[in-house]
Amino acid sequence: MKKPELLVPASSLEVLKIAVVFGADAVYIGGEAFGLRAKARNFSMEDMREGILFAHARGVKVYVTANILAHNDDLKGVREYFGELKELGPDALIISDPGIFAIGQEICPELEIHISTQANNTNYGTYQFWYRQGAKRVVSARELSLQEIGEIRRNIPEDMEIETFIHGAMCISYSGRCLLSNYFTGRDANQGACTHPCRWKYAVVEETRPGEYMPVYENERGTYIFNSKDLCMIEYIPELVEAGIDSFKIEGRMKTALYVATVARTYRKAIDDYFISRETYKQNMPWYLEQISNCTYRQFTTGFFFGKPDEHTQIYDSNTYVKEYTYLGIVGEEDDRGYRIEQKNKFSVGETIEVMKPDGSNITVTVQSIRDDEGRQMESAPHPRQVLYIDLGQPLEKYDILRRQEKEEQADE
Repeated sequence: MKKPELLVPASSLEVLKIAVVFGADAVYIGGEAFGLRAKARNFSMEDMREGILFAHARGVKVYVTANILAHNDDLKGVREYFGELKELGPDALIISDPGIFAIGQEICPELEIHISTQANNTNYGTYQFWYRQGAKRVVSARELSLQEIGEIRRNIPEDMEIETFIHGAMCISYSGRCLLSNYFTGRDANQGACTHPCRWKYAVVEETRPGEYMPVYENERGTYIFNSKDLCMIEYIPELVEAGIDSFKIEGRMKTALYVATVARTYRKAIDDYFISRETYKQNMPWYLEQISNCTYRQFTTGFFFGKPDEHTQIYDSNTYVKEYTYLGIVGEEDDRGYRIEQKNKFSVGETIEVMKPDGSNITVTVQSIRDDEGRQMESAPHPRQVLYIDLGQPLEKYDILRRQEKEEQADE
């Protein structure tokens, strides 16, 4: 069996580096236009160039999303954008629109083109069609079962690749094609500006009684009728491999470095353990489950993989994430002031925190000292994004992640 690629999202250059260090085989990113995550920080051309060089130096591929459903006014800009991308040398473009696909082939014929899940890829005939057009890979629709994916694998050329989402947030609409955001706010989900109305609370109004809102109650907090649990397939690596999936894709191009590191590290170990032996994988399952719950999530589901979801795949009483850890920062270079970090959340001298390492270990430490960039001692780090220098009482490595365990806290989306 071929070991599948672990494909991890990155919202910024900093997160790309974390994804690479914490175990990704490939990273997918968005530029400043033509991707479906307009609210993400995304990459300037300069950051994209640095990120591609960083990844390639470590044997990791980079794919660039250009998967909007384009309107006429987009096409000229796409042509110019692809001309700039060509010079940076990413490994593939992720595209859903046939017009953009044709421009990609014309401008960047040396790059692989991967067909986005946004193109509604639900059968082997669709895969065969895109293969004939020159696509190297197709991302399966999230609505497919493992049985259907296995049937696709048996009916497409051996050198055509299947990429499938195996972890992360689920969309209420078919393969991510949603009109709710556009209808309510004028912001088009298919152009990258989704406001996530699937996470809102709703009531019922009878048309002859305008203004009379009838709540739909599961309990006193109301009902979030479109709010799906998050996908998690960490317990089903054997089934995913046996279905013939070439690339395991993690959702989350708007997630923090802590989230990306946690998910990448956990799936990296699970995949590697399975390819050592099925027994090794089974023995380490408690560790995978513990680690994967350390990042923010909305409870877990297996989505469509084992059949149609039912009422248990939705969360009816809340639109919040479960949050067990707070992200504090990433360890940078060391000098006579200490280890450099850019602080993400407040922490203090004397506080107990954890160092999360790419090899799977988590080390509990006590903050010995905090200094500002001029070397002055500080009792706490109160200002987000402040550059600080810390001493944790033991050696650290660049790209270690600092986090603090929380008690029964939840985070709004």
